Order: sequence, then C-alpha cells, then structure tokens
Amino acid sequence: MSPTRLCVPGDKLCSVEDCIMGTGVYLRHGYIYSSLAGYVLRKNEGEELPVISVVRETEVLLLPDVGAIVTCKVTSINSRFAKVHILYVGSTPLKDLFRGTIRKEDVHATEKDKVEMHRSFRPGDIVLAKVISLGDVQSNYLLTTAENELGVVVAHSDAARAQMVPISWCEMQCPQTHTKEFRKVARVQPEYLEA
Repeated sequence: MSPTRLCVPGDKLCSVEDCIMGTGVYLRHGYIYSSLAGYVLRKNEGEELPVISVVRETEVLLLPDVGAIVTCKVTSINSRFAKVHILYVGSTPLKDLFRGTIRKEDVHATEKDKVEMHRSFRPGDIVLAKVISLGDVQSNYLLTTAENELGVVVAHSDAARAQMVPISWCEMQCPQTHTKEFRKVARVQPEYLEA
C-alpha cells in the first residue's frame, strides 16, 4: 500500500472493471474518479481486484519519527517499562494505532537506577514523550520522558477518578480527596496548551 501518484478532484483513475472503489473516490460512467486532492493508493486484497483510494498528504506521510514529540496513553506498566499507545504526533491525531515503550532508564535524565515505574506512570495516564528510536518488531517505538517538558500531563486519581493537579515535578494531587500520588510530571510548555 504505497502512494503511487498525486491527483486532484475529478481526475480519472481507472475503469471500474480494473479496480474496486475505496475512500476518496466516486463512480461515473464506468470510471472511478478522485473526489479529493491527495495521493492515489492501490491496495491488493488477495486475488481480487485492487482497491483504489485517494488519501490526503497528512494521512499518508504522518508517522512518529525520531525526535518527534508524541502524546500517548499508558496501557500497562511493569518494573522495567511502560507500554503506551501513541495518539498524536505534535498536535496532529494519528489514524492508525502505534505502540511505544518507555523503558525505566528513559524516564529521568539523572538517577536512572533509582527510577520506580509505578511511581512514574499508571495505566490511563496521558504522557508527552519524545521518540528516541524506531525500535524493532517487538518493542515498536522507543520513547523517553527524560526532559523537564516531558512526562505525565493528565492523570486521574485512584480514589475519586478525578483529574489530578500537578503539585511538583514528581507528585500530583486529587482536588476532591487531596490524596497525593507519585508521577513523572511534565512541565507543560505554552505551545502545548490550548487557549
């Protein structure tokens, strides 16, 4: 499934006898036409005719890349790493599911040997992280929160399920029960705050 060429609305792509209609296209007089400006994608579905679609540039090219700041949701933790789903690259939402790992040694810039994962993240936390490696088939994207601007930005308390408020670089507090919980808190920069 690779982009083959650019097209604009109204471009004739192929005959209906040669392809199956996908997204971003329409049928007229036996031919499939583009309804979007974007890239033409042909995807073979086994022995059948290929499916032809048109997708916008951002849908084709947007992938987490090394150095990108990503927003992710923690799905599970253990003593060595946290597993996450990457939701955004910068401020752009991703259409596909990308998995990532934050290893114990990539949580803090200093005192890496003293990091305790359960005191840094919890399942359900929303985290700002930076992509440090594309990883491999098993570990997917490797992420780091070893900068002051990176870490947990949204967390809910275990007791009241209320959104907690950061009170230091390593603690958040529930506004209802005033219970404190440990987290690796991000110092969120103005460009990441919505007006």
